[in-house]
Amino acid sequence: MPDFYRLDAETALSELKTDPKRGLSEDEITRRRADVGANSLPVGEEVSVFALILAQFKNIMVIILIVAAVISFFLGDLKDVLVILAIVIANALLGAYQEFRAEQALAALGAMQVPQVRVRRDGEVGTASANDLVPGDIVLLGEGDRVPADGRLIIVANLQIEEAALTGESQAVEKIVDPIAGTGSVALGDRRNMAFMGTSITYGRGEMLVTGTGLKTEIGKIASLLMGVEESQTPLQRRLDQLSLTLVRAAIVVVVIVFIVGVLRGNAVEEMLITSISLAVAAVPEGLPAVITISLSLGAARMVNRNALIRRLPAVETLGSVTVICSDKTGTLTKNQMTATLFSLPGHDDVKVTGVGYSPTGEFISTQDDGTDKTPIDPMTDPSLGRFLKAMALATDAHLNTKDDGTVEVVGDTTEGALVVAAQKVGWTREMLEQSMPRVAELPFSSERKAMSTVHTVAAADIRAQFGGATTIMITKGAPDRLIEWASQEHVPDGARPLSDARRAIWQKEVDELASKGLRILGVAYRPLESVPKSMKPEDERNLILLGLIGILDPARPEARLAVQTAREAGIRAIMITGDHALTAGAIATDLGIINQGDRVMTGADLDAMNETELDALVRRTNAFARVSPEHKMRLVQVLQKQGQIVAMTGDGVNDAPALKQADIGVAMGITGTEVSKGASDMVLTDDNFASIVAAVEEGRTIYDNLRKFVLFLLSSNIGEILVMFVGILIGLPIPMLAIQILWINLVTDGLPAIALGFEPSEPGTMKRPPRSKDESIFAQGVGRKIVVRSILLATLTLIAFVIGFAWHKLDPFNPTLNLEALDRSALASVVGVDMAPEDWDTLTVEERRALLMNATTSEGAPAGEGEGSNNELVGAAERIPRTIAFTVLALGQLFHVLAIHAGDTRSFFQVGFTSNQFLLFAVVLTLLLQLAVIYLPFMQTIFETYPIGIVELALSVLIASLVLVAIEIEKLVMRPRGVAAAAA
Repeated sequence: MPDFYRLDAETALSELKTDPKRGLSEDEITRRRADVGANSLPVGEEVSVFALILAQFKNIMVIILIVAAVISFFLGDLKDVLVILAIVIANALLGAYQEFRAEQALAALGAMQVPQVRVRRDGEVGTASANDLVPGDIVLLGEGDRVPADGRLIIVANLQIEEAALTGESQAVEKIVDPIAGTGSVALGDRRNMAFMGTSITYGRGEMLVTGTGLKTEIGKIASLLMGVEESQTPLQRRLDQLSLTLVRAAIVVVVIVFIVGVLRGNAVEEMLITSISLAVAAVPEGLPAVITISLSLGAARMVNRNALIRRLPAVETLGSVTVICSDKTGTLTKNQMTATLFSLPGHDDVKVTGVGYSPTGEFISTQDDGTDKTPIDPMTDPSLGRFLKAMALATDAHLNTKDDGTVEVVGDTTEGALVVAAQKVGWTREMLEQSMPRVAELPFSSERKAMSTVHTVAAADIRAQFGGATTIMITKGAPDRLIEWASQEHVPDGARPLSDARRAIWQKEVDELASKGLRILGVAYRPLESVPKSMKPEDERNLILLGLIGILDPARPEARLAVQTAREAGIRAIMITGDHALTAGAIATDLGIINQGDRVMTGADLDAMNETELDALVRRTNAFARVSPEHKMRLVQVLQKQGQIVAMTGDGVNDAPALKQADIGVAMGITGTEVSKGASDMVLTDDNFASIVAAVEEGRTIYDNLRKFVLFLLSSNIGEILVMFVGILIGLPIPMLAIQILWINLVTDGLPAIALGFEPSEPGTMKRPPRSKDESIFAQGVGRKIVVRSILLATLTLIAFVIGFAWHKLDPFNPTLNLEALDRSALASVVGVDMAPEDWDTLTVEERRALLMNATTSEGAPAGEGEGSNNELVGAAERIPRTIAFTVLALGQLFHVLAIHAGDTRSFFQVGFTSNQFLLFAVVLTLLLQLAVIYLPFMQTIFETYPIGIVELALSVLIASLVLVAIEIEKLVMRPRGVAAAAA
């Protein structure tokens, strides 16, 4: 298809074989629809809750747990099966719940289509379904309509279309019929003779020749881009996958070695299978997926309080890795509220207008030649300023509406709204002014004249004096070059004086200077009339008296400037990517500190002329891009990602959706954002505030710091468990802990304190350090070394406690019978229980006792060797005391470990305490109570096969476990000078 914006209207109609007065015939429409299909966009398939839950079972650690549960089931160990399945199901439900509310971007795109439109077919105007439109149809457009397809405008009457959602242009576009001259590529925002699907008519009317439908429209191209973007893993997901694979490989090696060694030493295959399951369970941190999910959920909840709504949990952590924020301008870095910021009046100091957006509060301050503030001005006492404000407010059709929540919205053209707001900063509403200067005639705005005029009668003598004594005046507002050309005088404080060519040149220079600052310029003039004209003609807009110029800007958010600075201090680069004009983009970017004064703003046309190598070099040094299309945004994000950057893309329009989805994290605006942009995003800002992104980045960094603490805590515990089991079995000790005891530690004594670490606040300097490398291992910054050292420490103390538990009761852990045959019945009863000690024990010889111990059956009548953890009922009962001691030491050792981690790498726990995280105190106390319940409550003893150890043994367990905290505190004391030096560097 040709570039229709290059063709004149007649040629475009001829190209599509359409008669503008008759339109297409029904037969021709049917034929064309068969060729091009319906004018509709694809809708994303709804994801079922079942599919979301099923997706949670793809995690390698979860798969290992399921395998362990299956093996336990066939071995008849239902307790382990139930516990494992409870862990797996709880984790799956948590993950699925967080993703359940995800909207479908393509469905939102489809919702932007128009159900019914006015068309001309077979010479008659009627209504038709938008889905039935075909290229060549003639569509009639009016104020309030939404454009149903892409098309070439063939008739316009003051037609203005709001295209911000598609192009990023903050102002409604005045449409024309003339072809666009030139040979290079033209940005969407500059194709003023075209209308695009999904945009809205704000003023005037027109007729459009449909040139593109369905996926052939600009919105359709965006839909195609969305469908072509593949979901990529977040840094957190990649790191966890690497961690899972490492753990799986280590677990397989350890399990195979132990199984083979155990069988070669004569242990039963069934016993070694159970032992292998215990080791596999120890190797897998069952709590890690659940703890990470809960932690991310906590982070997501905290972000809601900071005006950031997380749609996908991994985005919480990804924010902490961001190195580049690609931000749209309109509504993101700016308020998307046109604001009059500067008045240039003849013979008068320039006037700066304070206040931002549509709030009618602000001051008027005169400025010096260099732009610095001089003195406040009161329009009530300054005739020139008062006259100017009244004139510009009267020459508008907009008015302000205060909503129930107290916010102000403009009804009508937003540029005119800026003029009304400026007048209201004095207390003058348009309605109030019209009471003393009623409008009696008008000449509406037209794109050809680029001006509008209103006629007012003036009754009050004081107001007549401001306008040269006339009882009737015409006020004209429009393009400054037109008004400078049409004016014959200018109104200085002393009155009207002739406008010479030299003064016209000075005014034109003023226009150029204001435009270079990114301001939109309007001129205001008036003309005294002898009477109210019966009809108005464009020729009446001559011999005007120029009152001055208005500089209008979509202002930068005040918070955005600080947010950009904070991001820079955090090593994060801010890039503006907008569809707006280059001058406007440059002014805003300079004001925010994104670029320096004089830096060049690149355009979409510049990007089209570059190859990949040139673009790569450009992106490394350019921070502002204007007049870009959705394809350009996608291309820029992809280039940044190829450079190794973690990219966040912010936006609110339909045109932002593909880049939002392509980026590592997409951030949509919640108030001004379209449903399409929200559907393609990972996070939605509920206040549309750029500063909330920086707050979310800080939260993301904090969460990753806490994730490192989780990993250090959980893996030290799990590797410690592996070493306890592995070393204990290899050196000939009985099984130190049972599978269900390991599950208890991994889920409860690990899980609760780990979750409490999720409440750790941000560390000092969180936003003063550079982002992490995306390739950085989760074990970096000493985490790997600490895991190894602390796991060895935990394992060593646990095995020492295990051996002490045997020695305390004069048992030999390396003897198959534990040397029970050497005990009398009283001593035997103290370790196995009175009910289990044979009454004739003291009458048996040592050889008879040994034979009984080696050949006895369990109390359930099962053959010797099938009881978990022992070859004999008496031997198994005797193992419960030292196993309970070891179990307690490992559980309490992890509690002391979490206290050390909570304090940080340099500060002592005794300095920090629980002041910054009182939830940790609750978690530690609760975990301690639960651990004591496992030991001392009868029904828990039955489930976990523990023994109610005495107070002395419990005190010994606490003492041994506390050595974990003592050792780490000594390590901090030694390493603290080195850490201080590194922080200073």
